[in-house]
Amino acid sequence: MKTLQVGDKAPLFTLPDQNGEAVSLADLLKSAQVLVYFYPKAMTPGCTVQAQKLRDTRDELAAKGVTVVGISPDAPKRLAKFTERDELNFTLLADEQNEVANAFGVWGPKKFMGREYDGIHRISFLIGKDGKVAHVFDKFKTKDHHEVVLNALN
Repeated sequence: MKTLQVGDKAPLFTLPDQNGEAVSLADLLKSAQVLVYFYPKAMTPGCTVQAQKLRDTRDELAAKGVTVVGISPDAPKRLAKFTERDELNFTLLADEQNEVANAFGVWGPKKFMGREYDGIHRISFLIGKDGKVAHVFDKFKTKDHHEVVLNALN
């Protein structure tokens, strides 16, 4: 697993959002930096806390010129339920084939309770308007991810 690093060109992608509409990174970068955060599964405890904290700080992030986009292997229908249930105010994207996760280098071997399997590593990338990775967030707890991101923007 080779994760993108600061200065790398972010892979351009287009994925369906929670409503089944196509969303492209290129379009998002026209108006703001983009925080692309990868998470394992919608509506699980850690992913829910992380999403709620980003929801609650969306205005602060937007004031700093950042748009938030979450990516997981979930189908759009599940993402729609997650968005509605938790009143999320940002876009969730479905990467069901893990193509974007692979391109960013966040899909790979994991261990949980002694079991090894392939899955998404919880890593976020701040993509500058130039399309390059400006910051990689890979050391945080789900409950303070938003604070780590905001502190990096100050």
